[in-house]
Amino acid sequence: MSTLSNGVDGGVFAAVDIGASSGRVILGRVSRNGVALETVHRFPNGVVELDGGLRWDFDALYAEVFTGLRAAATVAAVQGETIASIGIDTWAVDYGLVDADGRLVAQPYSYRDDRSRAAVAPVHARLDPARLYQTTGLQFLQFNTIYQLATEQDLDGLQALLIPDLIAFLLTGKRRTEATNASTTGLFDAVAGEWATEFFTALGLRKDLFPPLIQPGDTYGVLLPDVAAAAGLPAGTPVVAVGSHDTASAVAAVPATEDAFAYISSGTWSLVGLELKHPVLTQASREANFTNERGVDGTIRYLRNVGGLWLLSECQRTWAGEGFHPELPALLEAAAALPAGGPQINADDPYFIAPDNMPERIRAAVRRTGDVLPDHPVAITRCIMDSLASGYARTITAAERLAGRAVEVVHVVGGGSQNTLLCQLTANATGRPVVAGPVEATALGNVLVQARAAGAAAGGLPELRRIITAGTTLRRFEPLDLIVH
Repeated sequence: MSTLSNGVDGGVFAAVDIGASSGRVILGRVSRNGVALETVHRFPNGVVELDGGLRWDFDALYAEVFTGLRAAATVAAVQGETIASIGIDTWAVDYGLVDADGRLVAQPYSYRDDRSRAAVAPVHARLDPARLYQTTGLQFLQFNTIYQLATEQDLDGLQALLIPDLIAFLLTGKRRTEATNASTTGLFDAVAGEWATEFFTALGLRKDLFPPLIQPGDTYGVLLPDVAAAAGLPAGTPVVAVGSHDTASAVAAVPATEDAFAYISSGTWSLVGLELKHPVLTQASREANFTNERGVDGTIRYLRNVGGLWLLSECQRTWAGEGFHPELPALLEAAAALPAGGPQINADDPYFIAPDNMPERIRAAVRRTGDVLPDHPVAITRCIMDSLASGYARTITAAERLAGRAVEVVHVVGGGSQNTLLCQLTANATGRPVVAGPVEATALGNVLVQARAAGAAAGGLPELRRIITAGTTLRRFEPLDLIVH
């Protein structure tokens, strides 16, 4: 074990980090020099057509997680290390239904399935949208958990476990709901930090439909004996709740040295907003469709979902199906050479949520604006980048106004922080410096919450962020004044 500069021991932690398109199991080693990450297992993830809908192949997903934990145990053992704990983060809102015997009754639906659209009106007939927002502070999205649950036919004897909690349950046998993910359900009181039980009653849902809440840093439980033995991990290895909503872990790892910052967690989706101490529950905030989700240490992630790099990855998938395989770096370089002022789309339009022929859908959206977008990957790529940067700028400006908080710098974390074109366009659009990195923000946030729970790190978010800054190379983009002719 190493010793940190603050006098506490470092450690080795396993982070299970799963997004909508891929997942990883990562070893995080905490030392005085920061956090060193080692990916020991990568695996694909994605929705499948199953039983009449778009679902997650959860059985396959869990098998990959288990394979990753075995790999982590092997790698750690070779180094003479013992894994101190395991933390799990995934995307939000989706859940699996488990019966009294702990069996998953069906593969979980994906938020990309359209089934919840029809449930919006019936839910709003029972719960006024203004009242929903005043309590939950949650951005309206048709796939929020509250609308998904309204489509279920029979929940008697079943319990809903959000995806990271479902994985933790299979590992430990303990049913819990971690708060940062609970705050995305539409059934969570943003001020009280508890379940909004009156909403369960209004919708005819049992108040114990979800397990009890726990906070980042709390422990779900320890590995079941047979799980520990099969994974090659010590009996008694704890599974620690982190910011189980991946954005909560990512925001915890924003390397901010000031309060006046905005963040963009840029990946499949872009989550754009501010870190606050209290939710903003005004009518103006609701009309602007901002959300108030829980962060680590009781913070509020005041943000909007903006379209993300899903748009580009779906375009690449379509182009590959047509036999065209452009290399991403070359594609972005060519897009950067195009002049500013080209056509744009509303990148967070629900029109782009479902998988389909994305290049043609983007061109169709441009046509509806009265503009024309060439049917060429370079032009389409530049349109996506410009549209995302403009969406980021609009969202940050609105967040400043609604929260009464000025922004001096914009931090971009996640995969999008590697995209030089997107970062520069964001600096240009916002008129503020952009600090890019770390790429692995979600895993870093996951590991550091575990490390603090184990006593291998100390302090609040500012102290955790200083550990990240010590071990991360950041890039800074200054805004350029571009004149569009």
